[in-house]
Amino acid sequence: MTKIPFNFLIFSIPDWLSRSHFIMLGLLFLFAIAHSGLAALRMWGESKIGARLYRVLFALVSIPLATILIIYFFNHRYEGLVLWQIQDIQGVKESVWILSFISFIFLYPATFNLLEIAAIAKPEVHLYETGIIRISRHPQMVGQVIWCIAHTLWLGTTFTLVTSFGLIAHHLFAVWHGDYRLSKRYGDAFLKVKERTSVIPMLAILDGRQKLDIKEFLRPSYVGVTGFTLLFWWLHPWLMIATTRVNF
Repeated sequence: MTKIPFNFLIFSIPDWLSRSHFIMLGLLFLFAIAHSGLAALRMWGESKIGARLYRVLFALVSIPLATILIIYFFNHRYEGLVLWQIQDIQGVKESVWILSFISFIFLYPATFNLLEIAAIAKPEVHLYETGIIRISRHPQMVGQVIWCIAHTLWLGTTFTLVTSFGLIAHHLFAVWHGDYRLSKRYGDAFLKVKERTSVIPMLAILDGRQKLDIKEFLRPSYVGVTGFTLLFWWLHPWLMIATTRVNF
């Protein structure tokens, strides 16, 4: 019987499995630890340095890490094995943009107070049960899944697939983590909200626990999300060129 060398078993990595796959997983893990870790420490941190300063600290850690992730993804999105190539099929590009637009509606829901996000107003933790929350209690998870589906469909590479799995895994953890933190902070009040809402999109509406109110979506913040999406569409080619100038 032919023996396979031990070193072959260790180092027989496919040529298409570039180190960028592992670097992206590492960056995603680092971002998840920093983002979720700071969220977990929020009550303790705010008691020490105040809500506004803690929000600034949260932003100073999260935004640079997120920026690095985005640039690295742009620069390596076509690496790895090409699993499918459907960019030339009619309607695919339009479908990807529509899905991306929908994902931004969920990723940046109008229930968030922009002044609190910028720490202009004192940041608070809120129990929302209106607007996008009627559709899903965790809209950012839903938006991230839709974004990943759209971009994985468009690019079709193993690098994009690995990135999408990492992002979705983090957001699925955030579903549990977010519910845990709200339950710890609000107790029975959150449990009642949890009973009347759903994580799975539209489930609470379909089974009668919630009822959509279109007027709740007629808010300036949704106009802002729409404008941001259109601006991003216009800037997209420029962003692709700009990120290539960052050598990593």
